[in-house]
Amino acid sequence: MVTKITTSNAKLNPQDLKKIADLTLAHYNQRAEDFRQGTQDHDVSQNVAALLQHIESNPPFTLLDFGCGPGRDLKAFTELGHIAVGLEGATHFANMARAQSCGEVWQQNFLALNLPAKHFDGIFANAALFHVPSQELPRVLRELHATLKPRGVLFSSNPHGHNEEGWNQGRYGAFYDLETWRVYMRDAGFQELTYYYRPAGRPRFMQPWLASVWRRNG
Repeated sequence: MVTKITTSNAKLNPQDLKKIADLTLAHYNQRAEDFRQGTQDHDVSQNVAALLQHIESNPPFTLLDFGCGPGRDLKAFTELGHIAVGLEGATHFANMARAQSCGEVWQQNFLALNLPAKHFDGIFANAALFHVPSQELPRVLRELHATLKPRGVLFSSNPHGHNEEGWNQGRYGAFYDLETWRVYMRDAGFQELTYYYRPAGRPRFMQPWLASVWRRNG
């Protein structure tokens, strides 16, 4: 059961935020191998292309796979010749990603990021940012904005909804509609490039994912 996002929601204190991070990461750690097997054949080439086609610098690009999970997409970026770094909070996922991609993976909690300034040409946040509580999302988006090079690009894909937030099957998530997501991204200093719903070719009610691409202003 998830709860509606409203401006009157009680403020989450540091203990609340720690619980959200710890339990969500524990959920993934406990199911890491099942998750890897269940997602390793997912075709996200549309999302990869959506990020890469909007980056203006010359390849190879320096990329951050934000919430890289077991490393499927991190490996794909590396095989395309880019300099890709993974970021993952779940220990088992981080170890899997290092083994699968043979690349660098930073183990960091989404709510306690330590990122270099103006470092990345692009950020690939596939099925990741919806785990950030709405209270903390503006700060996290500003931190991602700051780690992009000027005019760098952020790709995001999240399960969309009607602005519900809360616990759902052992994980914390926030499920925004397009207009609410736009407000968060624009307030963090991003310019919208495009958006679409996934999987492609299905009626909207069978497209649970909202994908969007954004450029850093400044």
